[in-house]
Amino acid sequence: MTTPHAGWTDELARARLHFVTGKGGTGKTTLAAALGLALAREGRRVLLIEVEGRQGIAQLFDTEPLPYAEQRIAAVPGGGELRALHIDVEAALLEYFEMFYNLGFAGRTLRRMGAIEFATTLAPGLRDVLLTGKIKECVGRTESDGRHTYDAVVVDSPPTGRVVKFLDVTKALTDLAKTGPIRGQAEGVVRLLHSGETVIHLATLLEEMPVRETVEAVAELDGADLRPGAVLVNRVRPPRLPARSVTAAADGRVDASRVRDGLATAGLKLPQETLDALVDETVEHAVRVAAEQRAREQLAEADLPTLELPDLTDGVDVAALYDLAEALTDQGVRV
Repeated sequence: MTTPHAGWTDELARARLHFVTGKGGTGKTTLAAALGLALAREGRRVLLIEVEGRQGIAQLFDTEPLPYAEQRIAAVPGGGELRALHIDVEAALLEYFEMFYNLGFAGRTLRRMGAIEFATTLAPGLRDVLLTGKIKECVGRTESDGRHTYDAVVVDSPPTGRVVKFLDVTKALTDLAKTGPIRGQAEGVVRLLHSGETVIHLATLLEEMPVRETVEAVAELDGADLRPGAVLVNRVRPPRLPARSVTAAADGRVDASRVRDGLATAGLKLPQETLDALVDETVEHAVRVAAEQRAREQLAEADLPTLELPDLTDGVDVAALYDLAEALTDQGVRV
C-alpha cells in the first residue's frame, strides 16, 4: 500500500504563492486562514487574499467586511503579521485602467455607466484575469530595500471544480491579446502561476466524494502544468478502537457480553438498553473508521505531502484558527 508523504517539504517551503482549494464544505477558507497564520510565524509578513466575494475571511476573524485594501487582521507569535485583502473585481478593473492606461477618471465614468459589468459579462475570463493579475502584483511587490513586501501570499481560491479554469484563464487570454499591456500582464501571471513559486493545496475530508474530487483535481492540475502542493485533511477525528478490532466491529461482530464484563470490572453496571446502544455506537464508529482508512488509501494515490487537521467540536473562532495554525506548524509548515 502506498503511504502519503507526511509533513511540509523543503519544496513547499520555497513557494511564495499558496492557493488553497477544495470541494465546497471541506473548510478551505478556514484552512487558508490557518495556513496564513502558520506561515507568518517567526516574524514573517503574510497576505491572505479572498477572491470569491463572500467575505468569509472577515467572518472567520470576526471583523467588519474587508475593503479593497490590505489591512492587518492578526498578529502572530514571534512578531509575525497576517494581512488580508478582499479583491473586488470592479475596483481591480479601475486600478488596472489607472496603472496601464492612465484612465482613472474615465474608469469612474465607466463604472457609473455599468460598462464594467458589461465588459466582464462579455468576456467572462476577464474577471479571473483581473483577480490573478492583482495577486501577481501583491506577490511581486518590493520595498525600498528590495525585499518582498510579503514573505508569502495565501489565496482562498475557487473550489476544485473551477480552480484550474481560474488559474489557467490568463494563458488563454495571452493567445487572444497579441500586443499591449494586457498581453504583458497575462504573460507575467502565466509565468508566476506555472513557476516553482506557486503551489495549489487541496483541502478535503476523509469522505468518499471530497476525496474523489481531490484526486481528480490533482490529475487536472498536473494536466494543466500547475503544481499541486499538499493535501490538507480537515476535521480528522481520532479512532476509539484498537486497529485490530475495527474490521470485526465494522462487520457488526461486537461481543456484547465482553463489553458488559469490561464495564463491570470498571465498576459500571448498565441497563440492557444502554448496553445495546453502546454496541450500536461501537459498530457505527468502526464503520466510519474503516471508511476513513479507505479514504486515506485513495488519497495516497495522489502521492502528495499530507497534513491532518483535528475536528473542532466547538466550532471555529479566532482562537481555533490559532490552534489549527499550531497544528500545521507542528507538521513542519514554514516559509
